[in-house]
Amino acid sequence: MIAFLLLIFGAGDLLAQSADTLRRELIIDFEVRPRAEYRDNFMWTAADTVMPDLYTTQRNRLSITYKTNWLRLHASPQEIHVWGETGRFSHVGSINFFELYAEPTITKNFSVRVGRQALSLDNGRIFSAAPWGQQSRSHEGIRLLYKKKLETDLTLVFTRPYGQHFDPAYSPVGSHTYKFLFVHHLKHKFNNNITLTNINAMDVFRRTTGDRQYYRRITNGGRLEYTQGSIFGTVNAYYQYGQNAASEKLRAYYIQPEISANTGRTLFRLGAEILSGEKNTPSKKISNSFVPLYGVAWKFMGNMNLFTRFPADVNEKGLINPYLFIIYQAGKRLSLRGDAHLFYSQYPLISEGEEIAGKYLGFESDLSLNYKPIKGIEIIYGFSFTIADKRMELLNKVPDAGKIPIWSYLMVSYTPRLLSRKWFKLQ
Repeated sequence: MIAFLLLIFGAGDLLAQSADTLRRELIIDFEVRPRAEYRDNFMWTAADTVMPDLYTTQRNRLSITYKTNWLRLHASPQEIHVWGETGRFSHVGSINFFELYAEPTITKNFSVRVGRQALSLDNGRIFSAAPWGQQSRSHEGIRLLYKKKLETDLTLVFTRPYGQHFDPAYSPVGSHTYKFLFVHHLKHKFNNNITLTNINAMDVFRRTTGDRQYYRRITNGGRLEYTQGSIFGTVNAYYQYGQNAASEKLRAYYIQPEISANTGRTLFRLGAEILSGEKNTPSKKISNSFVPLYGVAWKFMGNMNLFTRFPADVNEKGLINPYLFIIYQAGKRLSLRGDAHLFYSQYPLISEGEEIAGKYLGFESDLSLNYKPIKGIEIIYGFSFTIADKRMELLNKVPDAGKIPIWSYLMVSYTPRLLSRKWFKLQ
């Protein structure tokens, strides 16, 4: 990869000589982001046993971007440090590259990005760089980008054996299980009111058993947006088919309607998510459990991340999540946010072979405060709690529904610009 970057870098000098004006730009940014978290009475995975839990992580990330008239080189090395987790005072979670790519410009509107890169599409529900996670998320491969009035891109990425020297939970690529991933994204703004986004993805996985070496999962859909003054309405919908790891046919769907209103200082967002699941019927070798690919859950399903691994976190019964977000801009430097979520399974849960009457799982409230005292510094405090129904215990999300699960965090982000320099040369 380094040799490839150097080759393109050198070739850029030759090609750039034909331009009337040779432009070069170098930008170096740095980020220090410590975050302390406390949680009690709920579990992210079934293996969680120690509660209450208090630990701190810190992301140290360097962002280096070099641009010419026809080329962009970008590198983002990062180190994730952990205090207080797994009984150790301190350890390095990961030293890795969040991004490392070269992007030559072929024409004015067409470029090719090669290397490790974040993939953030639409509202982040299906594909996101996962900015909340200290490690974030990226992919390795090639991306063809076309930007004009119509924006479209085609991404082909893959996984390879990654080293196990550091905790894979803090790696931007360590959690990927696909062998290949193909993504086509298209966005078109018809007028000032209507925008259409379309995403089509196919991920290919390697089988561990059976005659066929690979199986594939296909997801098609997109989002329609309508804006009229301070009112915004949207519908996000996807259909998923192909096969899953159990060799079952996959027939699943996701729907997200939402409407929002901005009064100037206050933004109201009212919507719901519906992820399809399994009926309690004898197996037909068809799975109806939707998997929201490589997006983020906290942005839509609550900061406590009770439901992030689908379909495991809902026992394959689907999930319905009505939500209300209220964001108040108290001033130029201070904003307040309050979120409310209701959780229902799409179909009744099973206990000891019998259906449990009702589908209600619980209520979550998220409160947060965002303060920017000076440029480059952001301080965020958040507090969340859940009033869990007894059914949450069947999902192994709370050990005791009679106690209130809580989660709180304090995060400081310092992002100074270390260097910004431009060179211009007339030819």
